[in-house]
Amino acid sequence: MKYIAPDWSEVRLEIPLSWRTRNYVGTVFGGSMYGAVDPIYMLMLIKRLGPDYIVWDKAATIRFKRPGRSTLRASFVITDDEIASVKSALETERSLDRVYSVDLVDSSDVVCATVEKVLYIRHRQGKSE
Repeated sequence: MKYIAPDWSEVRLEIPLSWRTRNYVGTVFGGSMYGAVDPIYMLMLIKRLGPDYIVWDKAATIRFKRPGRSTLRASFVITDDEIASVKSALETERSLDRVYSVDLVDSSDVVCATVEKVLYIRHRQGKSE
């Protein structure tokens, strides 16, 4: 992690091109890209919504656009308005799915991959879960 806002409203990370992240052809391995971004939106929502809410990953897709030939960066933001919208929706719905997207960009801000996450969110109904 490069940065985590105290209230978890923003997270920034970097994936360096190194022997740990490099694939056979010398670019950032897709699994390294996905593994780095996979838990971030779920953790952000858990931290921002608090213990009265359940958040689970439901689905994910990754679209590769260009080879990652250098360190890649990703920036995640969940606004106060988004948190208010989730809480408001859960006042009338049992659960909801939210889609969040993040781009992995190189030093020239060229998008190398886009990851889309579908998260399941609901209000916790009791301590039995």
